[in-house]
Amino acid sequence: MRTCFRSLLQTASPNASTISIRSASLQPFSPEQWNQHREDRIQLVQCYQIMFIYISDAVSACLVDPEPPNNGICLPCQIRKSFVNVHVSDGNGSRVVGAKVAVHQITRDFPFGSAISRSIIGNKPYQEWFTKQYNAAVFENELKWYATEPSPGKEDYAAADELLRFVQSSDVVARGHNIFWEDPRYTPAWVKNLTGSQLRAAVAGRIGSLLSRYKGDFVHWDVSNDMLHFDFYENRLGGNATAEFFDTARRADPLATLFLNDFNVVEACDDLSSSADSYAARLRQLADGGVTFEGIGLEGHFGKPNIPYVRAVLDKLGTLRLPIWLTEVDISSTFDQRTQAAYLEEVLREGFAHPAVDGIMLWTAMGANASCYQMCLTDANFTNLPAGDVVDRLLEEWQTREVLGATNDRGSFNFSAFLGEYKLSVNYQNLTAEGTFSLARSDDTKHINVRLPSGPAA
Repeated sequence: MRTCFRSLLQTASPNASTISIRSASLQPFSPEQWNQHREDRIQLVQCYQIMFIYISDAVSACLVDPEPPNNGICLPCQIRKSFVNVHVSDGNGSRVVGAKVAVHQITRDFPFGSAISRSIIGNKPYQEWFTKQYNAAVFENELKWYATEPSPGKEDYAAADELLRFVQSSDVVARGHNIFWEDPRYTPAWVKNLTGSQLRAAVAGRIGSLLSRYKGDFVHWDVSNDMLHFDFYENRLGGNATAEFFDTARRADPLATLFLNDFNVVEACDDLSSSADSYAARLRQLADGGVTFEGIGLEGHFGKPNIPYVRAVLDKLGTLRLPIWLTEVDISSTFDQRTQAAYLEEVLREGFAHPAVDGIMLWTAMGANASCYQMCLTDANFTNLPAGDVVDRLLEEWQTREVLGATNDRGSFNFSAFLGEYKLSVNYQNLTAEGTFSLARSDDTKHINVRLPSGPAA
């Protein structure tokens, strides 16, 4: 427990830090209070300053300041939902009372997806199940260097190309994972034998080949994977190697968001190589080398999740004002399926409720014989396992399928809805107006003015 507390209090800055607290209250949370606060952050609540400090599994502290300083953390009031006010007028511009309003969600704004592998290619049941569930995807192994160039100069993008065609035809966004993996165990065998100019030529060829082929196709690229734990390339090419990777990738695919991606940042508090401060320090080091960072990737391969610690890490990394993605979420197979499902729900609820988290990816690609890395959502027939029931329930909870109502005495109808694309239909007597609208993250209410067509002359 003390290790977790120390990992949150350490600082990546060489300068001394002073923490001052005014009008603070310190008290333990009950599970009910914790869950209610999490729900409040999803719903529409008043903006306030809040910081959570993890102390132990049983105790966490909350420091609240109703008047946050300019450099404080002010949680957005509307991170997952937004207020909408529909105003209905007739052909003359007069407000209409009692018009029927129907709103149906078409797409979700929040990216929620899963890893896929070559096993989905040509598998219609798998494809139909996937596209019904998710709006985002990541390839499990098919873009990794050892898969695309198993021997020097002999590139094979066939599987990656097939997966890309599938996601593009399904209106699913895809993350690019990954350009370089610092763990030597997953570095192509022929690359491990290179040094000096030969290795530089090989990595330049890797970036050039991969990003020229897929320029504009992936919304993200994990440029460096697991670099807090391993240093294969920097150890051989020098301390500026990663900065050069990012610079080259930025010039090759300027529309993609570039990420670091690592494990044990939110999963474990006793791995100081990947504490929140270690991550932030690495970002600062690379920024000093000229790298412009745009995203933080937290893998999320959990054993038993420590939810207060997860929230504290997200709070701390959230101060960097960079989008955070949970990129490879699963629960260890050492637990039975129902325990996996219970732990998964806690992780997903915490991630979805946090204002700094911009997307969640599950690491649940189904391979041969319905096998998965650690956790499957369904069996071979796509019948839900307990973890699949959790995902279905949460996705249903986190969308606004339908809103029905009527305009009030001011000719308006207001409601709140999850962010995304919507279809709107207004009916009054024999007159109908239809359209679509989008809800994006904003603290402003969305106002929609609907003008009914003019009726036949009396």
